[in-house]
Amino acid sequence: MSGTPIKIIQTSMLSLAYEEHGSASGDPVILLHGFPYSPRAYDEIAPVLATKGYRVIVPYLRGYGPTRFNRPDTLRSGQQAALAQDLLDLMDALAIQQAALCGYDWGGRAACIVAALWPERVRCLVTGDGYNLQDIPNSTRPMDPVQEHRLWYQYYFHTPRGAEGLARNRRALCELLWRLWSPSWTVGPALFVNSAPAFDNPDFVDVVIHSYRHRFMYTDGDPALEWMEQALTHQPVISVPTISLCGADDGVGPPPEVDEDIEHFSGPYERRILAGVGHNIPEEAPEVTLKALLDLLQR
Repeated sequence: MSGTPIKIIQTSMLSLAYEEHGSASGDPVILLHGFPYSPRAYDEIAPVLATKGYRVIVPYLRGYGPTRFNRPDTLRSGQQAALAQDLLDLMDALAIQQAALCGYDWGGRAACIVAALWPERVRCLVTGDGYNLQDIPNSTRPMDPVQEHRLWYQYYFHTPRGAEGLARNRRALCELLWRLWSPSWTVGPALFVNSAPAFDNPDFVDVVIHSYRHRFMYTDGDPALEWMEQALTHQPVISVPTISLCGADDGVGPPPEVDEDIEHFSGPYERRILAGVGHNIPEEAPEVTLKALLDLLQR
């Protein structure tokens, strides 16, 4: 587990916790974790970037670790626009005008949205599994049965039983997802204990349940973010230099042979398939993730 001190920055909505590595004068790099993971995913990446002179920020997403909502009456939204707004707010609070972004799962979604809608704020992007913007208007169209089977946990969270199950068994359920989503990662179960405390956040369950219901239009989002959600329905292209890392053994959805996301990228873009890697890309393949970042940063 990292011994890096946790810092707190105030945004309009959150007391947002993050870990920082390197000099404050270095070029900023922001590393974003997903569900159900934590900043521990970047423990082998952030310090190396710091030694190369970069300022590295690794936040705890809303609902994770020490990050807290400022008001008890704020909707515990997990919608994609909320994650993107948190990233923008973090950058503004830290006076970061432009940063390199790296993220996967929820964090990859936030990074892709900011890259698509505010490209001037993004120097380059490393995204886990390509174009992560949700196409919510078309979310209710059935997929092939094999992929539907992989998404069982999302349908579970749509029900009161699923919400109670996550509340009662959050560690056991998240550990199961780790194993299912990264079947080739033999050390994953042993490392789970390092990330599990981040799920004890009092808002974790509410944020997770809202996230998986909102993406299927089963609950309303934050009215203040509706303008962004409307912009995302157009599936805006990403123009910043991008490398997509895809785990060949990803239990959520292995990458297709043909890159279906390429049409969503108008700038320099490359997809790299990672043999023997599952869903937790930076923690399973830190050297490959670091190389992708440096390939873009040093280009």
